[in-house]
Amino acid sequence: QVQLVESGGGLVQAGGSLRLSCVASGRIFSIDVMGWYRQARGKQRELVAGITSGGSTNYADSVKGRFTISRDNAKNTIYLQMNTLKPEDTAVYYCHAAMSPDYWGQGTQVTVSS
Repeated sequence: QVQLVESGGGLVQAGGSLRLSCVASGRIFSIDVMGWYRQARGKQRELVAGITSGGSTNYADSVKGRFTISRDNAKNTIYLQMNTLKPEDTAVYYCHAAMSPDYWGQGTQVTVSS
């Protein structure tokens, strides 16, 4: 079992920044790939960014150059630094651990006002 707890969401004006955190606990030694997904109202959940235990990263085209994913293996935590936020970034953001089965956090709301 793995537990993922997100924090750091909130309301911000367009152009602002937020940093999301996700702390993992449980069988964390078996986690290689972790990431952030988001789901806007009425839309499907989509990948925002992913990171491996070795530090390799990938990003959705819509966030490249604005968002940065990072990982602190000693703290069992991943982060998502979000800069130059846009109203279209408004969504519930979920932390994800790619395992069998997959694990998800409870989600944290990010709202960007125009």
